[in-house]
Amino acid sequence: QVQLVESGGGLVQAGGSLRLSCAASGRNIRTYDMGWFRQAPGKEREFVAAISWNGGNSDYVDSVKGRFTISRDSTKNTMYLQMNSLKPEDTAVYYCACGTYGRDWSQYGAWGQGTQVTVSS
Repeated sequence: QVQLVESGGGLVQAGGSLRLSCAASGRNIRTYDMGWFRQAPGKEREFVAAISWNGGNSDYVDSVKGRFTISRDSTKNTMYLQMNSLKPEDTAVYYCACGTYGRDWSQYGAWGQGTQVTVSS
């Protein structure tokens, strides 16, 4: 069973940057597709980005395209989300997930506990 732990969240001003990390343990994730989701208060969980097992494919929700970059380092068993030009509407709890490449949360079977990202205006 794989365990996922997110880190790197925090409070940042609009226009700033953060890099989220998702460290995996218990199993090597190099053969798994990975994703980032977020959930703002009072809203449903939303797909943010996904990356295929070998890093060859990636996908982003339109609202973050050109600002966020998903990546992974198999040697460190870690996935990242570089977030630039942050906006107040990016404020949410960000979750990493491990499973099958796609935008539907049900395609992912393992989840981290989440890390809070707050963007002030």
